[in-house]
Amino acid sequence: MHQNITATHLGASLKGLATREMAVKMAALIRSGAIPIGSQLPSVRDLAEAMGVSPATVSAVWQELRRHKVIAGMGRNGVWVCGNKPSPRPARFESVGNFGQHIVADLTYASPDPALLPDLSQALLQGAKTPQLNSYRRDPITQALHEAAASRWPYPAEAFMATNGGFDGVLMTLQALLMPGSAVAIEDPTTARLLDILDHIGAEVIPVACDEDGPKADSLAAALQKKPAAFIYQPRTHAICSHSVSAQRMQELAKVLKNSETLIIEDDGIGDVSSQAAVSLGMHYPDRTVHIVSYSKSLGPDLRVAVLSGAKETVEQIQAYRNFGASWTSRIQQDAVAWMLNDPGSMAAVTSAKEVYAARRNRLIEALKPQGISVPGRDGLSVWIAVPSEQFAMVTLAVRGFAVFPGSRFGIKPHSHIRVGTSLPMEHVDSLVEAIALCMHAI
Repeated sequence: MHQNITATHLGASLKGLATREMAVKMAALIRSGAIPIGSQLPSVRDLAEAMGVSPATVSAVWQELRRHKVIAGMGRNGVWVCGNKPSPRPARFESVGNFGQHIVADLTYASPDPALLPDLSQALLQGAKTPQLNSYRRDPITQALHEAAASRWPYPAEAFMATNGGFDGVLMTLQALLMPGSAVAIEDPTTARLLDILDHIGAEVIPVACDEDGPKADSLAAALQKKPAAFIYQPRTHAICSHSVSAQRMQELAKVLKNSETLIIEDDGIGDVSSQAAVSLGMHYPDRTVHIVSYSKSLGPDLRVAVLSGAKETVEQIQAYRNFGASWTSRIQQDAVAWMLNDPGSMAAVTSAKEVYAARRNRLIEALKPQGISVPGRDGLSVWIAVPSEQFAMVTLAVRGFAVFPGSRFGIKPHSHIRVGTSLPMEHVDSLVEAIALCMHAI
């Protein structure tokens, strides 16, 4: 039975405690069942008055509990208890959804096709020959991977380090360089993982609108008025919208960023599967650009390797933070990647995969045209389709056996879109096109 928790009752339990202690006490009350899941909590103002503290103090407690997914809601709709396990979770990433048992094609993830990835056997054997095998030296990156990555980097970076994947690199960068609660400007839409990371660090998220050429310069200029500590964007193929930042747009963004001190974080998650050349604002601002390239899409997700570059002092700060945990990425995996980047056979497999991905994507795009549905050619492992009603589209496709992701999963502001993965073999294109066409007739 759900209940409304009165300000007087709750205030008596929390009165006299510091902000952090209040959050811990609330979590304990919820975990014990004293405050059941589903309970409506008193307003910030009422609870603050009952405790004799400022509303800002209660808001800080609510923010902490909301970050850990213990409570939900805000404003006039009220706040209620939604969980009893106070631990941070990537809510967007984990909320895949229940599409039922009759799904014939799961098109949610834009992930690499395992059949198209280069063979790892020889690479791992070469990686096991790394000179520092089993050493506890905390080297940021092996010499072999440093040389292989630097030779193809989009600007002459001062320092490099290996990370356990691209998102690991972004998370470490934000946690090492930003204060909790900092404002961060980011493309809208963007990947769910990036939004989860920003939620986790308690960032104030400032959306930057995009078009065919990438982040819009005027939107970034408006965001910079709020003095964000960082600006995150995808310089090569965008993982959601599939656009790439044009040369002219890169110049426009560089001009907008000229008089700011904002840290620039570039997430090249598609990596070498992109048909576009690597680009970076590091050509303009090497001292405050962190450029991250993932090799998961091109060489294999089980390698768990990405490379990060930045100013020497910046990379040292990130490495210092990393020493709280793993300290370094497996040298075997690093040198396996280095070997593959220099191996003609592995690179030929990447080129071949890129062509197959383009053909699969274009097949769907061309099949949609007779239905009057136009999708930009672009690049990448998915298509981003505008629909009249996101909810209607999701239900319509699921009923017909197709699982896709709603655009709202990737957005800061409302987006009425669906994202359809195209990287895996598509055996039901005609049926999929018919289902998508039905989505355009929402009542």
